[in-house]
Order: sequence, then C-alpha cells, then structure tokens
Amino acid sequence: MSLNLEHYVSEFSAQNINGEHLLQLDGSKLKALGMTSSQDRAIIKKKLKEMKTSLEKARKAQEKMEKQREKLRKKEQEQLQRKSKKTDKSSSDATEGTNEQ
Repeated sequence: MSLNLEHYVSEFSAQNINGEHLLQLDGSKLKALGMTSSQDRAIIKKKLKEMKTSLEKARKAQEKMEKQREKLRKKEQEQLQRKSKKTDKSSSDATEGTNEQ
C-alpha cells in the first residue's frame, strides 16, 4: 500500500503471501499473482531487494553483537578462574604455614 500498489492487496491476501513469502517472490511469481505491469513488478522487486539488504545488515549486526557478548563472557569467566586460583593458592599457603608451626 505504501508503494501505491494497493490494488494487488486482495490477490496477495488470497494467496496467503506474508512477509516471509514476499521475500521469496521473483518476477515470474509476481506475474503469476496477477501483477501484469512490468513497472509494478519493478517497483516491488526494487523494494524487496532493499528489504533483503536491510535484513542482511541486521543479521550481520546481530551476529557481531553475539560474538562480542561471547567474547565478554569468556573474559569474565577467565577472570573468575584466576580469582579462584588465587583464592585456592592463598588458602593452601595459609594451611601450609599453620602445619609448619
């Protein structure tokens, strides 16, 4: 509708074309849906390409954030392990000192 192609809405709805299906459409599938105007198909294909590009950028940004979170988790885990080793060593040294006395 935002592309001024609202006259195709009923056919897309009748064919159960949702967002996921929409991204899979190409020129021949659009034509089969009754989109006879090559200009209208070009408009839809251009918008679909923009949407796919945006989705890919968002996916890559999400992956990058997940990698950063994982890196941070590993770093925190390593710090906890180091603290734990220091605590264990301190306890062990204190026990040995008591035994020697």
